[in-house]
Amino acid sequence: MNVIECSGLTKVYGSRKAVNDLSFTIAENKITGLIGRNGAGKTTLLKIIAGYYRKSAGKITVFSKNPFNNIQVAEKLIFVDDRMSFPPALALSEILSSAAAFYPHWNKRIADGLLNYFQLEPKEKHQYLSKGMASTFNMIIGLASRCPLTIYDEPTTGMDAAVRKDFYRALLKDYIEQPRTIILSSHLLNEIEDLLEDVLLLRGGSKELQLPIAELKHYAVGLSGREEAFAEFINDVDILHQKQMGNVKYIVVRNNFSESLQKRIGMSGVEMTPVATDDVCVYLTAGNKGGIDDVFHRSE
Repeated sequence: MNVIECSGLTKVYGSRKAVNDLSFTIAENKITGLIGRNGAGKTTLLKIIAGYYRKSAGKITVFSKNPFNNIQVAEKLIFVDDRMSFPPALALSEILSSAAAFYPHWNKRIADGLLNYFQLEPKEKHQYLSKGMASTFNMIIGLASRCPLTIYDEPTTGMDAAVRKDFYRALLKDYIEQPRTIILSSHLLNEIEDLLEDVLLLRGGSKELQLPIAELKHYAVGLSGREEAFAEFINDVDILHQKQMGNVKYIVVRNNFSESLQKRIGMSGVEMTPVATDDVCVYLTAGNKGGIDDVFHRSE
């Protein structure tokens, strides 16, 4: 069953398309990573899914319903980001008690255990928490709610490395105990890739790709060697990124080689190396194939 289905989804602000003709599906009980650079449309897309924003065009269903301003959809999901707000008069313990009454799958054991583990004072007010501690508390709400659809938009903002690791471990352990559909938007793909089953990569409001994380890990390969060694095959590969380091040329290409092409590469003396998934996403969403180096080459 698909929890989310989008077809031609578009959101326009003035003359700018924040989301541009997006078509994809997200199945139930999977953890999907929503990846993209700043301004790629991630938050806009998530808020359309959550029912906060109305689409400009196209079609979207969440639990087979239009999510915008829909209480039947809202009761099945939670949207967690670093701008969550709570009544200023309520202490953290009171917020948790109120959430328990609102979310039918609320897990008090998880909520109380995490509040104690992260040394959050139950009588403290949310508005007085530091950025990192506020994000930690928001994460607790997201986990303990156990909503069928849980959306995290950059949930680790302000958290230090140790707390981020604890959050990822807590998310995975709770997901294994109670599977549900989770969307995790983050700039830190290298930190979360072991949690993910699928990746949806956005570029300029459009879908660049959607793949299982296992396939993304083999999506591209790095080739390095002396520049003249590339002459035999350079026109037959799909280059995503390239740079020159003295006499050595390095390129990243899509890993879709035919048997004959792979043999030609092997015979050229060029070395093949794996490419990290976060680097693949950076190269796929870059404005040019040379990256930041191109700026300096043009200025010379």
